[in-house]
Amino acid sequence: MSEFSPNLTPKEVIQLGSFGGIYFYDNGGTININHKEFPSDWFKGLDEFQFKSKKYNRKVNYFKVKSGLSQEEWEEKGWINNQDPRGWFQWYCRYFLGRRTDDDERQIQRWNNFCGEKGRWRNYIYSKIFNKGTTIEDLSFSLAVRQSLLHWGYMINNDDFDMWKLKNRS
Repeated sequence: MSEFSPNLTPKEVIQLGSFGGIYFYDNGGTININHKEFPSDWFKGLDEFQFKSKKYNRKVNYFKVKSGLSQEEWEEKGWINNQDPRGWFQWYCRYFLGRRTDDDERQIQRWNNFCGEKGRWRNYIYSKIFNKGTTIEDLSFSLAVRQSLLHWGYMINNDDFDMWKLKNRS
């Protein structure tokens, strides 16, 4: 199995501000998800609109931008497995809590393709930072990419950026 090393726990993803606050909204029962399936401390200190809102609110997100595709777009692309109808993050929450299924390898590969060491968006953001001659703290660009990485359990950081520079610019 591929390496799987998110640097954010599901709790951190939720607490930092993610998915425009709509992730745990069940759409009137058509999407099988209930935040009560997960530890209550993941939601401690949050108002319900920060994780179970009917309407997407970019201000809930850590980077205050809209990021990600809709549920319908994920379904059209074939990225949804019936066991986790809300997608990768639902799978990650359950995986983090110890569940193992025959979908693990596919989901871990998706994570690696997105934000693993060779992942498209992780490399994109580090390349952008390097080419601009700036730091990871410079929030003047690519906020949607950073927010998407957060949704996938990854926050860019100086250690990984230094490793990226050694591998890609030496």
